[in-house]
Amino acid sequence: MFKKKEGAAEIRTPWEGSMEGIPMHLDYFEGSMFDKVEDRAKRFPDYVAFDFMGRPTTYKRLVDEVHACARSLKTIGIRENDRVTIAMPNCPQAIFLFYAVNLVGGIANMIHPLSAEKEIEFYLNDSKSVTAITLDQFYNKFENIRAHTGLVNIIIASIKDELSRPVRAGYMLTAGRKLEKIPSDAPVIRWKEFMRLGRHCFYNYKVERKSEDPAVVLYSGGTTGKTKGILLTNKNFNALSEQVLAANPMFKPGDKMLAAMPLFHGFGLGVCIHTMLSEGGRCVLVPRFTAKSYAKLITKYHCNFIAGVPTLYEALLRLPSMEKADLSSLKGVFSGGDSLSIELKKKLDKFLADHNAKIQVREGYGTTETVTACCLTPPSRSKEGSIGIPFPDTYIKIVKPGTDEEVPYGEEGEILLAGPTVMKEYVGQPEETAQTLRTHADGQTWVYTGDLGYMDEEGFIYFRGRAKRMIISSGYNVYPAQIENILDAHDCVQMSCVIGVPDDYRMEAVKAFIMLKPNVQKSDKVRDEIMDYCRRHIAKYALPREIEFRDELPKTLVGKVAYRVLEEEEAAKRKAGKAEE
Repeated sequence: MFKKKEGAAEIRTPWEGSMEGIPMHLDYFEGSMFDKVEDRAKRFPDYVAFDFMGRPTTYKRLVDEVHACARSLKTIGIRENDRVTIAMPNCPQAIFLFYAVNLVGGIANMIHPLSAEKEIEFYLNDSKSVTAITLDQFYNKFENIRAHTGLVNIIIASIKDELSRPVRAGYMLTAGRKLEKIPSDAPVIRWKEFMRLGRHCFYNYKVERKSEDPAVVLYSGGTTGKTKGILLTNKNFNALSEQVLAANPMFKPGDKMLAAMPLFHGFGLGVCIHTMLSEGGRCVLVPRFTAKSYAKLITKYHCNFIAGVPTLYEALLRLPSMEKADLSSLKGVFSGGDSLSIELKKKLDKFLADHNAKIQVREGYGTTETVTACCLTPPSRSKEGSIGIPFPDTYIKIVKPGTDEEVPYGEEGEILLAGPTVMKEYVGQPEETAQTLRTHADGQTWVYTGDLGYMDEEGFIYFRGRAKRMIISSGYNVYPAQIENILDAHDCVQMSCVIGVPDDYRMEAVKAFIMLKPNVQKSDKVRDEIMDYCRRHIAKYALPREIEFRDELPKTLVGKVAYRVLEEEEAAKRKAGKAEE
């Protein structure tokens, strides 16, 4: 079946009208992100918007705090299109300020508070931020690089300010005691002082923003691996929330989402926070993520939806505290941010069934250039190895890499994305923007993802891996994700990561880094067993030529296995070896 845009070429949409009543097209909210949240607050003022360390906040209080915060931003001089950096964990102040920046017409620059000083300096300068907010524990990092940035104000918040009295007392006796005291004359604005400043502003703090106006900057390696600021609009986020809702008709206002994915990531900000708050949901905020805290909160709050990366779920399966957990409240379990191996999906689905859940994990796919997910497995129909079908009004096509020439169903090529969540641009990078965003004869602007995959005749998408991760060994294409799937299915293997290393004969050889299961000891015997297993399941040209056991595999800030770290370590080791020769 085809969808034709008037006056333009045809776009293939074989999945149209075939997926459990999920609509192909939606009417989207016109207005800003905060407008959408405020609209829900008028309908559900007494519903809980979010929980933070045992303390609930209603939609009414959320909106009141956002307006108070917006008045304070106006008082310190934030104007339309100013950039404000938010370097915070998932906590109330971060949410208040995020929507307040939107209300005064600013652009929120979301970064990880654990970033290194030089990284923070880059983010501040690249985004041209004039104000930043962070926690007291990160004060020194900001102060150390402040002179090299254009910051006018630094706002310092504290976790303790949003805790109930009993929890605050416990916090100050534990984590609070470890905090280095900020000098009394430090050139910063404390959160409480900042909020009091708003008392001097009564009018003209609201700026009317249209759906197409820029609203958020998120940082990502982009499609070329170079760190870039991705400029996203109000419509990008609002459209995402309505698409997610359409793809999950079981959602009801008041349903609870465990918001463990971080605010600086499109998955955490777009799905776990904005989708829930703009649709009347309830976020259970996780400020400091660990697998144990995640597991505890799922059962404590009887969460209806959880989202995470595969490494999170892998850790969850190993927790003794989950052995008797009742997961019958779950309506949706989503995996994204990295490939979910077939083996891990089977284990997770069995785990859910064994713990009274009536659903299976649903895999999604997307890029930060489209906020986050733009493709998801339907609620009750999946295909092994597939990442699902596109969201409403989102189109995916598979082309010969770098071209606009579509390939037949079942044939592998580069994944392109188009739809209402496509970014505005890379900040200050017109050439990179032009390389990634291209308008075709069908009238759509397509994101060239650099990812490889194929589409079957029903429109289900299959992800094969990033083009840049592809290993070419003896002239054959080897996809690390496929080898990792096979390795992860071995009884001794907890997790694996595969990279290509230089080889005089093959150009590149396959090397596997393996984390063994807790009860398995490293030994030559285990290595030989895994190699024998590989010979039975992997083509000769794609066999790992070397296996290295690791106690842990390096992770990115959002919990993906950091294959680039392993590549860099390997390159440094080989360089050192040549120097010794």
